[in-house]
Amino acid sequence: MRAKFLTLLLLLNFAAGSYAQQTANKPDRVKWFQDLGFGMFIHWNVDVSLGTVISHSLAGASDDYVNRYMKELPTFFNPKKFDPDEWATMARLAGMKYVVFTTKHHAGFCMFDTKTTPFNVMNTPFKRDVTKEIIEAFRKQGIAVGLYFSPEDFLFFHQNGIPLGRLQDKRQFPMNNPKLMEYDKAQIKELLTHYGKIDIMFFDGPGDGLREYAWSLQPELVITRDAMNTPEQNIPDKASPRPWEACYTMGTDWQYKPTNDPHKSGTEIINMLIEIRAKGGNFLLNVGPKPNGEIQIEQEALLREIALWNFANGESIYAVKPLPVIREKDIWFTQSNDEKAIYAFVTKKRDDEWKYGQRREFLFPMVEGTSSTKVEVLGYGSELVEYVNNFDASIRSAATPLGLAVSAVNGQRFYTNRTWPNAVVLKISNAKFKAPEEKNTSKSGIDGAQ
Repeated sequence: MRAKFLTLLLLLNFAAGSYAQQTANKPDRVKWFQDLGFGMFIHWNVDVSLGTVISHSLAGASDDYVNRYMKELPTFFNPKKFDPDEWATMARLAGMKYVVFTTKHHAGFCMFDTKTTPFNVMNTPFKRDVTKEIIEAFRKQGIAVGLYFSPEDFLFFHQNGIPLGRLQDKRQFPMNNPKLMEYDKAQIKELLTHYGKIDIMFFDGPGDGLREYAWSLQPELVITRDAMNTPEQNIPDKASPRPWEACYTMGTDWQYKPTNDPHKSGTEIINMLIEIRAKGGNFLLNVGPKPNGEIQIEQEALLREIALWNFANGESIYAVKPLPVIREKDIWFTQSNDEKAIYAFVTKKRDDEWKYGQRREFLFPMVEGTSSTKVEVLGYGSELVEYVNNFDASIRSAATPLGLAVSAVNGQRFYTNRTWPNAVVLKISNAKFKAPEEKNTSKSGIDGAQ
């Protein structure tokens, strides 16, 4: 009898556990996400034809503007040069390990085949499920799939007499609006049951009740925004508790902006990637495809510059963690998760700061070397400089009481003019990183010491 009772108790406990609501990302999935490091954000919506800010032009707009937006803009969406395989190939070349695509932005237009509303991509001249095609293309490249979803829906607000805007009326929050909650859940169910395993979800808005529902459909899902810190267009001043993700545009806008949109330089973006990884974050870098489906040439050029840097230095930004000291002047640091390698990113303020073929000396006070310490320049064999005879390009390193001393030559010739403005990365193996000791000092208070 006692055995039967214990068996029944175990079954009841198991049943209770199996129905327990998931309330957080699984730790092993968070670790997986952190190791990805670098991802592609894609903002693309029905209003791309106008080149306007995505969705937000509806906030506070006149009824005429809103009605024409909802009725007319879908008739213009026909991206005849849309090639998601090209997007995905470009992302993989640039070293991006995951993608986040805007399946539904705040306007409420669904970029997927949905039964919840006619305001979707299937009711345009294009008549194709772009979300499905993007997911399949990026999966083929081995890139993890993430979906952006807005719980706030301006079409729903318009149809239900709710002001069009964000976080200004309690009815804009699904938890306060059962009808909106039901509507959002129906769309999330489509996204999480029609396209296979989804790796990442980005809830851009109040997700109470929705994140738990999403986890009930796919427990392995990593929810970024709404479940972790995702600063937009800024990087924290210092290393932040992990996990976190910085989201940035290449120009000034998320969606395609055809006019007056100065873009960041490749060096700026690469230095942002270095800083974010040194501080323990992920970098989600945005592209805004054109109305015809092409990635604009300025953004493609930047992705190719990033690709070149990553081709040589990629190991320094994946599966790494921040160190107690993340920066010393213009040099940033990361460490491999297994602590077998320390990476020192030597950034430059000027193109000629560390010229091609030039030797430079470094002292790393926080690095404790040994006789077996090895230093390499990632992407460079440190054996020769092209066209220069009898040149010693070898790396020299020595453990000293003041720290690890390194002498290295910059021999990477990536451009014809031998000018490479981007960071050179030193890989230091078989060494320990030690934070500088803080000494308590005091100042004399006698006369004359002030």
